[in-house]
Amino acid sequence: MNVRFILAPWLWLAATPCGAADAAEPASLAPGLLQATLGLAVVLALIWGAAWVTRRFSPQGASSRSPIKLVASQALGQRERVVLVELGESWLLLGVAPGHVSMLQTGPKSALPQLAEREATPFAKLFALAKRKA
Repeated sequence: MNVRFILAPWLWLAATPCGAADAAEPASLAPGLLQATLGLAVVLALIWGAAWVTRRFSPQGASSRSPIKLVASQALGQRERVVLVELGESWLLLGVAPGHVSMLQTGPKSALPQLAEREATPFAKLFALAKRKA
């Protein structure tokens, strides 16, 4: 193989003096920083706009007229949940796993039990205290 063929792409590097273009004027970071900031602002605005459109036109708005309502949900594992569903005047407690839903208990519709002050965690007590002061 010809050595000139292998070195040809690199010959232009040897022909240009090192730092000749850089020594003429100091580099400024302001244009690049401004461009990055504006790009980030555009991306964040697009994310916010997509979230707004998704919330505005999601099918959940129609579910308020549905007789079936999700009251509460609690994760038990990575893909397992316990779900409390209101159906008319009764509540259904369902166990939900991938590919399987089972009824755990049924009962009449009632108010959810509130966490008593004595049962509240220290964080919940401090948070309630901070909310009252604000």
